[in-house]
Amino acid sequence: MTEWDVKKLRILRTLRDRGTVTATAEALLMTPSAVSQQLTNLARQLGVELLEAQGRRVRLTDAAHLVLRHAEAVFAQLERADAELTGYLRGEAGEVRVGAFSTAVPALVVPAVTLLRAADRPGPEVRVREAEAAEAYDLLTAGEVDLALSLAAHAPTARDPRFTLFPLLADPLDVALPAAHPLAGAPALRLADLAADRWIFGGSGPWSEITTAACEAAGFVPEQAHSAAGWTAILALVEAGMGIALVPRMASREQRRAGVVMRVLDADQPRRHVVAAVRHGAESGPAVARVLAALTETARTFS
Repeated sequence: MTEWDVKKLRILRTLRDRGTVTATAEALLMTPSAVSQQLTNLARQLGVELLEAQGRRVRLTDAAHLVLRHAEAVFAQLERADAELTGYLRGEAGEVRVGAFSTAVPALVVPAVTLLRAADRPGPEVRVREAEAAEAYDLLTAGEVDLALSLAAHAPTARDPRFTLFPLLADPLDVALPAAHPLAGAPALRLADLAADRWIFGGSGPWSEITTAACEAAGFVPEQAHSAAGWTAILALVEAGMGIALVPRMASREQRRAGVVMRVLDADQPRRHVVAAVRHGAESGPAVARVLAALTETARTFS
């Protein structure tokens, strides 16, 4: 029977995800030579070539991809076994490490923890790690968090065997206008009405894409006046009359300024979709399941 070494299979999977031996070594806190040696040993154990040279780099062979397709089922089963064992040893009061992007922490994570604390039985200990939405899947893969909140725009395909995704909510995007803006008090407002305005959004990344996609769907390309990523900076620029911005409602609830008017875009209804993700199989653990249930309940009542 072929010998399957789970540790070496994880190294192979990390190489597939990271792309280079050096990046794999950094992610796993190993040396590049140790990564290469482990993969050479795995290839010998399995009796197939796993890597082939591609210039100065290596690429996975078809046999390596076949091995990983089967290995993903093993990883998921191990996650389920670990979750059940943790539940057996700790009951529902285990520890769950949650990675969440900045606006999700006060809007979703904190209310969910409050909900768990109000329950009539002990809940899991939740440890929060603030992280960019784009980091979620790297943190899950590396085992640094047990559950991550991200945006659907960053999510892998539903067929990715490493993760299980749970849609939480569609977060409306409102437009932030200076109080003196001529349309601040208009009875109804569409994005197209703001086509000639100067806009504030990040120079690259998800929020740039979300803003430009929403404006393009309304029939125009937004003129970027300023580049900013943090909501405090963006709303300060809006308040100073230096431009306008799309702001997710989750963020605007926590960031209020007297000189900024938030307007709902009923006709356009742009949204960003928030999802929770766990490693495939981990959702069966009692502690993770309770945190997921609390997040789902919090998202259901969010408005």
